Amino acid sequence: MKILHELTTGKLNKYQLGKLYGIAPSTINEWIKKYERKDLMNTRVTVNTKDEITRIKQLQKEIEQLKKLLLKKDMDALVEESYLEVAAEKLGYKSVVELKKKLNIKP
Repeated sequence: MKILHELTTGKLNKYQLGKLYGIAPSTINEWIKKYERKDLMNTRVTVNTKDEITRIKQLQKEIEQLKKLLLKKDMDALVEESYLEVAAEKLGYKSVVELKKKLNIKP
């Protein structure tokens, strides 16, 4: 269904889509249930214990650390590729791929 697909993109919520297409959000909820798209339902998580709160904070911290590591890895790869482009140009290779082949570096 087009509306469920649009809901998946996250650009509009159920209420905005309902208004746009002139249907009730409850109708969209029925479609979500009918087509077993529970991932599109509003969910609420209740945290009850101090241990759960502590664990969530630890996970949030870990997520931030992983995001930073991923960003660093992406930046390192970009810098490496830039170095190879400069090296290929200075050494007279037609492309970085040609230089990588010469140096036995996986493309």
